[in-house]
Amino acid sequence: MRELPVVAAMDVPRFMGRWYEIALLPNVFQRQCTSDTRADYRLLPGGQVEVINSCRKADGELIQALGQARQLGAATSPRLEVRFAPQWLSLLPWVWGDYWVIDLDVDYQLAAVGSPSRQFLWILSRQPEVDARAYDALIARVAALGFDVSALRRTPHLAAR
Repeated sequence: MRELPVVAAMDVPRFMGRWYEIALLPNVFQRQCTSDTRADYRLLPGGQVEVINSCRKADGELIQALGQARQLGAATSPRLEVRFAPQWLSLLPWVWGDYWVIDLDVDYQLAAVGSPSRQFLWILSRQPEVDARAYDALIARVAALGFDVSALRRTPHLAAR
């Protein structure tokens, strides 16, 4: 498998804020999420990033997971690692997962985040709904990187309707 390319550079403070999940490759740790999935990022002192992921279960209950992300490499690196395990486990390398920004529009409104294994992929937007042409173009670019886009699951945002 060829190396996964990432965006050339990323302004981490500009990436902060709320992102809505538009689609994902299904994974075990989001198996309860059925709608309204989003991630809120906040820059912490020292360069770490607080991550709050939330979604609704089938019964409508809102669930949240608090995590932390750290940037790998230079200050403009789009390669991050994220963990949702307790702080005391953060020294263990396997609690950190790859979270690489592989596509990002110039306005920081639409992004694709994945892992080098191509097992994980999230399509994120600043808005709960995305223009169909922009989405289709992004999916074509992600497919060219070797992701199985036929397995993507769209995320409904009930509050946006």
